[in-house]
Amino acid sequence: MEDKIRYARIKQITAGAFTFVEVMIALAIVSISFLALIRLDIISIGMADTAEITSQAVLLADGKIAETLAIGYPKKETTAGVVEKNGVALSWKTEVKDVQSPQFIEANVTGLREILVDVSWQQRLGYKHLLMSTYVADGQLQ
Repeated sequence: MEDKIRYARIKQITAGAFTFVEVMIALAIVSISFLALIRLDIISIGMADTAEITSQAVLLADGKIAETLAIGYPKKETTAGVVEKNGVALSWKTEVKDVQSPQFIEANVTGLREILVDVSWQQRLGYKHLLMSTYVADGQLQ
């Protein structure tokens, strides 16, 4: 009878506890979940870095267009350079050229020029490019 009472007390004590196997399975599930979250965090950091560099390239291209337009009607030329921002070398090339379109030639439209800015940079294993352009007309264009 005493053995039955002891067994009942031991059973009551261990009834609410987890076994070692259950704890190990729970830890394995939590570890796998943490690995997935860490991977997502690394991807998020990479995407934020890409967005930052792309924003810098857009601002650089916009600034080069503004510089070219600041002198008025620009002459046909090509300029280039390199700017370093936050440890990334951004190479830029500004090209001003006449617009030669069949529609404009037929309509006898002259004096229209395109300002094209190409910004490139190395990111990870390859090069990225950003092209931005605008058009400017001389004062005689109607």
